[in-house]
Amino acid sequence: MFHVKKRTLLLIAGIVWLIAGFNVARLGVLSYFTIESHVYLYLFSIVVFVVFGTMFFKMSKKHTRRILKYEDYKPFWNFFDVKAYIIMACMMGGGIGFRAAGIFPDIFVAFFYSGLGCALALAGVLFFRNYICYTRLLEKETTTL
Repeated sequence: MFHVKKRTLLLIAGIVWLIAGFNVARLGVLSYFTIESHVYLYLFSIVVFVVFGTMFFKMSKKHTRRILKYEDYKPFWNFFDVKAYIIMACMMGGGIGFRAAGIFPDIFVAFFYSGLGCALALAGVLFFRNYICYTRLLEKETTTL
């Protein structure tokens, strides 16, 4: 009942990452409106984007390879493995908790969340690309095994 084709797992991952990225980036952009913006803050956002974008790019490749190795149908929640769910829960819990406690000033939220959110959204786009290029990826994966 909850099983989907492994290709659909790539689509689900894309949707989840894009929604998460949009929401986090939105918080960052809204924080930019509450502070006095300086050029260096935008540069910090770019640095955060590059650092996390690189990490999420590698992660999307890893998860795509894992998904391609699955049999045809898997439960829809298998777009992540257990380790990824734990990391996601810690990141979300930490981010929400620290923001709710007021530990992070708006200046930090502005540049960090903007860069992080855009990197998360990029991971969503990469999963969408992998969904679209599924046949080519599957052929490539089977020839390397």
